[in-house]
Amino acid sequence: MATGSTAGTIDEYIARFPGETQKVLAELRALIKAAAPGATECISYAIPTFDLNGRHLVHFAGYARHVGFYPIPSGMEAFKEELKPYKQGKGSAQFPLDQPLPKDLIRRIVEFRVRDNTGQRST
Repeated sequence: MATGSTAGTIDEYIARFPGETQKVLAELRALIKAAAPGATECISYAIPTFDLNGRHLVHFAGYARHVGFYPIPSGMEAFKEELKPYKQGKGSAQFPLDQPLPKDLIRRIVEFRVRDNTGQRST
């Protein structure tokens, strides 16, 4: 469902999904906000995006059976061992809707991306 979205805000984007998916997307959004309080929300590449210092920090998206989390390739590389249980792409991880989100892992990845974005590259 992420592809081709015409949502103008993250609220509009999330509202287009079934109730259970909305809950997971809202939870993921809250995790990102808490780990990157200085980031701003927008829609980029037709999916929810958090920006910091004028650059993309992370993206996320909803699908039929999973949520996609896109911490840019640096976030994927830094946490590649911990992300092994999840289906992945070059810059994305898929978290199945029928499993709890890996909250601590997401938080740490977002915090890493904040440091990466601000030039403080350490894990």
